[in-house]
Amino acid sequence: MARTLVVKATAGTDAPERCAQALTVAATAAAAGIDVSLWLTGESSWLAVPGRAQEFELPHSAPLAELLHVLLTEGRVTVCTQCAARREITEADVLPGVRIAGAAVFVEESMADGAQALVY
Repeated sequence: MARTLVVKATAGTDAPERCAQALTVAATAAAAGIDVSLWLTGESSWLAVPGRAQEFELPHSAPLAELLHVLLTEGRVTVCTQCAARREITEADVLPGVRIAGAAVFVEESMADGAQALVY
């Protein structure tokens, strides 16, 4: 049975190391051929908006725009419905391939057979 890694990023520029760690782990797993689903919640929701990941800088971290590209190519990227609504981010505002979905979908993905969820 194939395993799935579900990673929830709960921070953005407000906690850059935590944000970068979440994307680094998710992108590394995706590049290794693991099925990955990245959830952007809280301030990390902004990374789904074009140009925002390019603005993120953290010394000694891979560029988040590159990590996000890997995840959009090799995995799935979702923005939390409530988090998007609080920031007035709509489907029309996000990068191609990013979906907006709610807690029920997160729970379904996290609880699926073979799934491992990590929250940063």
